[in-house]
Amino acid sequence: MTAATPNAIGSPGYTTELPCVRESVSHARALVSDVLAAWGMDDDVADRGRIIVTELLANAVEHTETSVSKVIIERRSNGAVRIGVSDRSHDVPYVKTAALSAENGRGLRLVAGMSARWGYDAHRWGKITWAVIDAASGRER
Repeated sequence: MTAATPNAIGSPGYTTELPCVRESVSHARALVSDVLAAWGMDDDVADRGRIIVTELLANAVEHTETSVSKVIIERRSNGAVRIGVSDRSHDVPYVKTAALSAENGRGLRLVAGMSARWGYDAHRWGKITWAVIDAASGRER
């Protein structure tokens, strides 16, 4: 299992660095599952979290030349969960319109549909693309 570092300050959360390769996606999904289970989130929140981290990390793998990505999972004071993935690219992520026959190009559309909101934070070194899942205390197990 990938070691995750808990946040020392700010919102409760965990961060881990993973090689920016396809094989890391399963580790990211496992981390999201473990963290959300530890926080007592229900299966719906966990399912959405796994799909979101899969799509965000897959985009970093496919569309950037990043060697290492950070996966960030935070629990906000309102109970929402924010999942982010860093990369070294300055390209702005956007929802594409994929042809019906296309085998890819729908990842951010899926993220948008599974989250309350999504976006990115630009930095000098690249960006963090993130999505927020509303998971108020009533949705916990």
